Amino acid sequence: MPSALTNPQDAEFWIFIALVLLAIVMWRAKVPSTAAKALDAAGDKVRAQLDEAQRLREEAETLLAKIRADRLEAERGAAELLKAAEEDAERLRVSAAAKLEDDIKRRARMAEQKIALAEAQAAQDVKTAAADLAALTAEAILAARVTVAKSDPLIDQGLKDLGSRLS
Repeated sequence: MPSALTNPQDAEFWIFIALVLLAIVMWRAKVPSTAAKALDAAGDKVRAQLDEAQRLREEAETLLAKIRADRLEAERGAAELLKAAEEDAERLRVSAAAKLEDDIKRRARMAEQKIALAEAQAAQDVKTAAADLAALTAEAILAARVTVAKSDPLIDQGLKDLGSRLS
């Protein structure tokens, strides 16, 4: 039995011939080398893209590491600032408490001084009032004596003594 590839009456024979001719034409037209060059060029392009992607990945990793380090440094700085602020707040609280205590003591001293001054003024007012009252009383007594007696022996004696003192 003859094979289908050797019988020119068969369609498969002509398909086989067409494929052989196509292969010869492609080989003669240097299609394989052109295709190989195209594939090599495409491979080189893909390799370059992979190299670029690798380079970009390394840059991104480096940048990420730098960003993480910066973040850690910023967090440390923020913690230090917070600690310093807390210490300042504590110092201010202690200072304010001391100032408040000093202010309270100063105001208490001022109040005591005002009270002492008021007491002294009141004592002075009492003395002045007593002196005024004594003067009024003495005046009233003298006025009563003058009206009762035309001459007072004490006044007469004082006038005599006054004359001898002036000479």
